[in-house]
Amino acid sequence: MVKTMNNNYEAVSSLLFSHYPQLRCALEFKKPYELLVAARLSAQCTDRRVNLVCKELFAVYPDFPSLAQANLEDVERIIRPCGLYHVKAKDIIAASQYLKDRPLPRTLEGFLELPGVGRKIANLLMGELYNEPGVIVADTHCIRLSNRLGFCETKDPVKVEAALRKIVRPEESMQFCHGLVFHGRQCCKAQNPDCAHCFLTEYCREFQERREK
Repeated sequence: MVKTMNNNYEAVSSLLFSHYPQLRCALEFKKPYELLVAARLSAQCTDRRVNLVCKELFAVYPDFPSLAQANLEDVERIIRPCGLYHVKAKDIIAASQYLKDRPLPRTLEGFLELPGVGRKIANLLMGELYNEPGVIVADTHCIRLSNRLGFCETKDPVKVEAALRKIVRPEESMQFCHGLVFHGRQCCKAQNPDCAHCFLTEYCREFQERREK
């Protein structure tokens, strides 16, 4: 029998933190500018590829003012391996033009005003840059594992975010989200999850339901 969601959270978070003691953002950055750009490029692209592309991009455009003046086709050429490069290039240039003479936003609402920034990116920026407690980064891994573990029954990112906020301790929300992402990549994949080597099967609703059938 699958345990209740709240009990699941306590056990799951403890196991994630013990198995992955050095959880952190997979996107490599040294300053806020780099994280904002990398986060926008990460849509439908692996973090590993984004990190490689960003090395070249930041070598040419090291800050908002330089990227604000960039030629669109030049940026598209560099970020093409990330996919969706037409719209991504427009977004990061537009965001850079907006921020080149302004301070970086310090609220979720402020980040949401930037071109190409949705709730997932805005929450990531609030958590990574300002250590804002209670932020939930509902990316594809977070959504998938939250459903499999029984924390929610929806693929709507906003609803997943709301469901996790009710059970995740605010001070460890970013660490927990990073844990879900890391475990999703390492073990609990979308296709052919490695349940045989998963340390969370006791608390996984999907695994338990399959076994009971």
